[in-house]
Amino acid sequence: MTLPQFSYLETNKERNLEGKVAIVTGASRGLGAGFALDLAQRGAKVVLTYTSSNSDGHVANLRQQIEDLRGNSIAVKADLRKPQTPEHIVRQTLSVFGAEINILVNNAGAEVVKPLEDITPQDFDSIFHLNVLAPLLLLQAARPNLRNARVVNIGSVGARAGFPELSLYCSSKAALEGITRCWAAELGEQGHTVNAVNPGPVQNKMLDNIPKNIVDMQKKQTPVGRRLGTVDDVAQIVSWLASEESRWVTGQTISASGGWAMY
Repeated sequence: MTLPQFSYLETNKERNLEGKVAIVTGASRGLGAGFALDLAQRGAKVVLTYTSSNSDGHVANLRQQIEDLRGNSIAVKADLRKPQTPEHIVRQTLSVFGAEINILVNNAGAEVVKPLEDITPQDFDSIFHLNVLAPLLLLQAARPNLRNARVVNIGSVGARAGFPELSLYCSSKAALEGITRCWAAELGEQGHTVNAVNPGPVQNKMLDNIPKNIVDMQKKQTPVGRRLGTVDDVAQIVSWLASEESRWVTGQTISASGGWAMY
């Protein structure tokens, strides 16, 4: 099977993250792959985490593209719903790239599309573990090795909106936004920044699970181009937050939605 190359691949980006070590969760495809590739293009050494063996080919393809750009990466296949996984990811990172972690992008996430009456405790545990608890545990595991770090939590415009049948997803992203501010207050003294990015609808596989009427509504109400976002639209924001240029920004949530949501 031939896997597609990323259409937003560029070779002339400033390598302003040269030598930085970045962990990107959920990096096998979609937004996560885009974040990883853009960070690598800017010189970061990237740890690509993913869960399923079905993604082995996608990750291999992404690593080849990073290598073609003179970049460096490793892949860590691990399930973030298991409490011991964050420490495993950090150990693998340190064993290959040394004692410092500079960038942490908490991107891995999932949704359940169900009406209120059908939601189970198992649904709640699954979504909140991956979307909220896993970023917390990973930050705990990485904290002793953070150096002038940039933590970027990937939320959703759903954190501040009400969409039918998405109560678990939206509430988990609201929780992630809340703890972003707390972590920024707690870690700032050590020189770390913590911010969140809330993408609007982006054309990727995850969007296929969102009810079409919600996606169509968002497209019509998006001021910039009346279109869906692209992975690259969001990746540029994440890479800026990961850079030295964003050093005076922390505890913030950026709406990456073409103006659909204005904060």
